Amino acid sequence: MSIQWNGVMPAVTTKFTDSDTLDLHMFEHNIDAQLEAGVHGIVLGGTLGEASTLSDDEKRILTRTTVDIVNEKVPVLINIAEQTTKGAIAAAQKAEEDGAKGLMMLPPMRYKSGDRETVEYFKAVANSTSLPIMVYNNPVDYKVEVSLDMFDELLKCDNIEAVKESTRDISNVTRIKNRFGDRLKILTGVDTLALESLLMGADGWVAGLVCAFPKETVAIYELQKAGRIQEAIEIYRWFLPLLELDINPKLVQNIKLAEVATGIGTENVRAPRLPLHGEERQHVLKVIEEGLKNRPTLPDYKNL
Repeated sequence: MSIQWNGVMPAVTTKFTDSDTLDLHMFEHNIDAQLEAGVHGIVLGGTLGEASTLSDDEKRILTRTTVDIVNEKVPVLINIAEQTTKGAIAAAQKAEEDGAKGLMMLPPMRYKSGDRETVEYFKAVANSTSLPIMVYNNPVDYKVEVSLDMFDELLKCDNIEAVKESTRDISNVTRIKNRFGDRLKILTGVDTLALESLLMGADGWVAGLVCAFPKETVAIYELQKAGRIQEAIEIYRWFLPLLELDINPKLVQNIKLAEVATGIGTENVRAPRLPLHGEERQHVLKVIEEGLKNRPTLPDYKNL
């Protein structure tokens, strides 16, 4: 299965039991909800997936489990967030063995790599695998920016095919299109800029609140794709207070609390993260409750 790099790809949360093991039963329940809503891919082990807390064995279990669940309906991608080039190459090889169809890749973790180091890191991994790669460009959170000049060099690797555009600069979509045309596919990675990015030419959306609200997320994508912009805007305006839960240091806890409210997740996070409490929790619950109270009736977005 090749990756088309379009549509909605949930950056899914990792589900844990009360005893801090993988909760594969609830994980499957959520993946089934994503598939039923019509998502176009599944991204494992990202920031929302609590990647830094997962062991190699757990990542491999999640990959194999998801591949079995989706049964070729959509491609499964796993995030690579490693400290060394050697570790990233090993992770890519394991992902390929376990049935992943693509990789999302962050720059090196912990060490703030320079431009040349970042390029060589991505190229070394790309040259070690046949899997297609989406570069995760998020200088706000990870302090390393992949510039257009750096992409000029990276695109010499045929399997570097897409970017998760999370610079927060909406005009970057146009810059990428002007520079690279369709050679570099763009998936917006910021929920609160998603519709704007899609309207400016982004090909897809690696989404966060989709974990709790899969149908609404896919509906926005499909409506704008069909040219029914005003309907997409109306759902998006309802969604925005919820989407803002994604651009917050506690995004994992926020979204897991939303998953509880919609019946497709649990609140369990892995320490050092802790569930929300106090005023912070009450604020997030209020946002979720208001969203549920005013949840829109969706059109038949699968048959536009």
